Amino acid sequence: MKKGFIVLISGPSGVGKGTILTRLLEDPRLNLTFSVSMTTRKKRENEIHGKHYFFVSRDEFDDNIKRNNFLEHATFVENSYGTPKDYVFELLNKGHNVLIEIEVKGAKMLLENVSHKDVISFYIVPPSVEDLIKRLRNRGTEDEATILKRAAKFEEEVKFKDQYQHIIVNDDLEVAIREITDLIQRRMKQ
Repeated sequence: MKKGFIVLISGPSGVGKGTILTRLLEDPRLNLTFSVSMTTRKKRENEIHGKHYFFVSRDEFDDNIKRNNFLEHATFVENSYGTPKDYVFELLNKGHNVLIEIEVKGAKMLLENVSHKDVISFYIVPPSVEDLIKRLRNRGTEDEATILKRAAKFEEEVKFKDQYQHIIVNDDLEVAIREITDLIQRRMKQ
C-alpha cells in the first residue's frame, strides 16, 4: 500500500476555507481524512471525542509535548491545541492523505517537523484585502472592529505565504477547488 501525504491548508478567516475543505473531503478520488487535533479545551455538549477533537488533560497534553508527539501546537485563550504526530503518521501509513487546516505559525512548525516530500501545502488568499473585508461583513458574524483585526492579521500572515508550495486565489470558488483537486491528484500519481 502506498503511503499517504499531508495536505496542509492555511488562509485568513473569511477566505472560504471551510467550504473548500468540505468539498475536498467529499471527493473520494482524493482519499482524504481530516486530521483531528488534541486540545485541553473542555468538550462541548455536541462534540465527540476522537471526531471533533481528542479532549485531554493539561498533564496529558504536556506529556505529548515532552514526547515530541506534536507536528505543531499552540495555546489560545488558556487552551492548548496540537496535531498529534502518532495519529497523523498512523493514517499516512494506512495510505490516507491527511487534510490539516492550521494558521501560518502552526504551518511553519509542522513544515519543520515533517519531510517536505510528505506534504503538499496551500495558502488560500482572497483577490484583495478589500474583498476579504467584504466577505467578512457579508457573513455577519463579527463586529466591525473584529473584521478590521482579521484583515490586519491577514496582511501580517500573507508575508509568510512563500513557505507554502501553492498560493490559491479564491476569486471563483469552483476554480479554486478545481486547482487544489488537480494538484492533489498530480501529487497522488508521483
